[in-house]
Amino acid sequence: MNNHLMNAALSAAERGWRVHPLRPGGKGSALHGERACPQTGECAGGHRKWEQRATTDPDRIRQAWTADVFNVGIATGPSNLLVVDLDVPKEKDGKGSSDAPDGATSFAALCERAGQPIPLSYTVRTPSGGLHLYYAVHPGTQLFNTARTVAPNVDTRAWGGNIVAAGSTTAQGAYEVINGAPVADLPAWLLSLLRTPPTPDRTPAPLLIPGQATRRAEVSLARETAAVAGMSEGGRNNRLLAGARAMGRFVAWGEITRDVVETAFQAAGEAAGLSSGECRTTIRSALDWSIRTCRPRETA
Repeated sequence: MNNHLMNAALSAAERGWRVHPLRPGGKGSALHGERACPQTGECAGGHRKWEQRATTDPDRIRQAWTADVFNVGIATGPSNLLVVDLDVPKEKDGKGSSDAPDGATSFAALCERAGQPIPLSYTVRTPSGGLHLYYAVHPGTQLFNTARTVAPNVDTRAWGGNIVAAGSTTAQGAYEVINGAPVADLPAWLLSLLRTPPTPDRTPAPLLIPGQATRRAEVSLARETAAVAGMSEGGRNNRLLAGARAMGRFVAWGEITRDVVETAFQAAGEAAGLSSGECRTTIRSALDWSIRTCRPRETA
């Protein structure tokens, strides 16, 4: 397994993708966090986060993956990648499938509305049945993570983002390449969509039909979850708590459903390296407090 994962890391590095070790069988970075930083080596001038320490150096990769059976993470921003993450909705209480469309269906509809074909590229299937579509962006292009703001169950990973590389394995299964084609350039229409910042709505938003969300709630959720996913060890739980509290008012005002907020923060917290149980407890507590104490929308 060590050789298999080492080869997966080296293969990614050969493509120019900057890799870092993830916890064995997990998705959180195995590199030391700020509190445990030895202030030596790469961190001699101050703590460097996993995104800054991800590498393509084969000697460093061999040294790291000789130590343990680490999964392989790719720092998408420094690798000049934009990865579209097409999720599969979680079942409702384990008793049946969700009513929400899966990410692949949502992305296909997005492409159709843009009048463009689905942009085929290097693709990895995740253990849950979702897909990671890899696209190349020009160096210097500043794109950041999004969480379901592009389309339902469609996230993107760029600067501040980590994606689990093919060859890695979790308790659910393996990440497998299903399309080994060269990585295609990010289509111009999708680049434009991701680059265009939504205009904040300064007027009170209308109440929603259940299951929908207002634009300002979506924008706030994307911003808060991106901040959580980019945190290093030491401040992750506090940032998750603060972010979920900030979103509770939108839930109370009927501008977004609680399950959408919980799912987005759960993914962001786990991406930052928090355990699944810790995420659920923090998110539930934060939302309960915020919904209970928030001001009426008319006076906020």
